[in-house]
Amino acid sequence: MTDITTHQASRRRLLIALAITCSFMVIQVVGAYFSNSLAVLADAGHLFVHNSSLFIALIASTMAIHFAKNFNDGYQRAELTGGLINGLLYLSISLLILYEGGERYLHHSDGHDLEVNSYLMSIISALGFLFHGAAAWVLYKGRKDSINVYAVFLHSFFDVISTISTFVAGILIYFTGLTEIDIISSMLIASFVLFTGVKVIISCVQGLLLNKNKLPKVVDIENSIALVEHVDNVHNVTVMRRDNELIVGAHVVLKAHCTEEKHNEVCRLTVEKLLLKQFKVAKSVLQIESYECHHPH
Repeated sequence: MTDITTHQASRRRLLIALAITCSFMVIQVVGAYFSNSLAVLADAGHLFVHNSSLFIALIASTMAIHFAKNFNDGYQRAELTGGLINGLLYLSISLLILYEGGERYLHHSDGHDLEVNSYLMSIISALGFLFHGAAAWVLYKGRKDSINVYAVFLHSFFDVISTISTFVAGILIYFTGLTEIDIISSMLIASFVLFTGVKVIISCVQGLLLNKNKLPKVVDIENSIALVEHVDNVHNVTVMRRDNELIVGAHVVLKAHCTEEKHNEVCRLTVEKLLLKQFKVAKSVLQIESYECHHPH
């Protein structure tokens, strides 16, 4: 598949997963209110951030399609910026749940227990397992095509585990009557969200700094290739980074006499040497095109 086709397929998967998880988030918020469960509320908060990450990933995927059509790889910065916003949301939600958990624990220590409807809590968690499982299955098929889809798939997988832990907590509260289990479960979920948020923020900040410092401008590469003696013009220039290695792609049109004399390989070698010398680019994908293709008689 082409980059554009891949991004379009990724966007469809993200849209389906977003519809599934948003539907369950509404159920979860209502269920948290009626069950009086902080663990379900923590799950709902976690799911809110998850849906935010899906929405951000969807925007990044849409931008990727736009920029791919314009032959520019700048969407990576938008993707990283979106991830940074998502990380800050993680921190906010987790700190809020930890604060509420601390308040409930203090009330519990003072002998003011809050009644938790463990039966409703378990039913909501069981539904969550089905919803998150469906979202994870949709994303699983496209996890190798997009870093966005892979990241959200992992998130959905952890959501499945989170609902299982909440379900177990509900069962334990039902049989033991120990409501502090709900507080402990919620604080464990919040701690995981906090840890994830810190990792996301660090990763995105590092990515933004790396992207800013080492990605050469498309226009500079295009102008340099156009000066090569064999080249009539150059178009569709792209610059990207994979595994910290710069990769340049370009469509290079030969001059008329170079087309006749079949200078394809000479032109390719010349451009590759230029990219290595001027831009430190060791890997390139060059499509050498004949003069007649762009100058029909």
